Amino acid sequence: MKRCLTLAFTLLLLAGCKEEKKETTTVNTETPADTAVLAFEQKNYAKKSTICKKECTYVDIKVPEAMNGDKAIADSINQSLFRVARSIVYFGEKPTNAKNYEELTAMFIKSYDELAKKYPEEAAWAWEAKINTTKEYQSGNIMNFKVNNYMFTGGAHGYEGNRSVIIDAKTGRTLKRSDILKDEKGFTAFAEKKFRSQLNIPANKPINSTGLMFENNRFALPQNIFYSNNGITLLYNPVEIASFADGAKEVKFTYAEAGPYLKVK
Repeated sequence: MKRCLTLAFTLLLLAGCKEEKKETTTVNTETPADTAVLAFEQKNYAKKSTICKKECTYVDIKVPEAMNGDKAIADSINQSLFRVARSIVYFGEKPTNAKNYEELTAMFIKSYDELAKKYPEEAAWAWEAKINTTKEYQSGNIMNFKVNNYMFTGGAHGYEGNRSVIIDAKTGRTLKRSDILKDEKGFTAFAEKKFRSQLNIPANKPINSTGLMFENNRFALPQNIFYSNNGITLLYNPVEIASFADGAKEVKFTYAEAGPYLKVK
């Protein structure tokens, strides 16, 4: 009897050790804190002039700010989006040297205020600067942001357009056209056929025969290519290849069509 009790006690100890070992293993395999997933928080930077007539000059920038995850990747994404905003929001011959959104908005308002004080007649109309950046597409390889922008600093009308910012999701680096296209020459020829078909431009007629304004009368890819879940879009903003009154023009391709020409999607 005593021998049986000893054996039973030994078995219980073994079972307890196995259970303790199992629990320890579970704790050691928890996800480390430094592998947090990259997230975005919507930020808004706005400023208004105090020199107002019928309306006040203002600047309003909405942008998703990358945070958590890899700091180097987040910083690279944020800087890429800021550089685009800085290339849009300014008055004069060239963009400002602003280092952040606060400086950028302040410099724009300062430009108006100085002009309004020195030449009141030149600043009769309030200026507007609006940017709304949104993440339109994301895969394991890339992120595609759309920078919708509207600027008015006097004249007959303002200007609205969209810019595409395509970023390598693994490095945060901004991708150029050569980074996303395998065969730019081949894709250009392919895109021209669809463009002509969409706008009813015969293959035997010059590309500008219907009033377009391609440089040297030769078809060219636009500055902006957008990704979506269904395919890619070539976007020509107003006045890029046509008059302001004709507005923007775009050509859409499914991934089945564009796939052979793409390096990433």
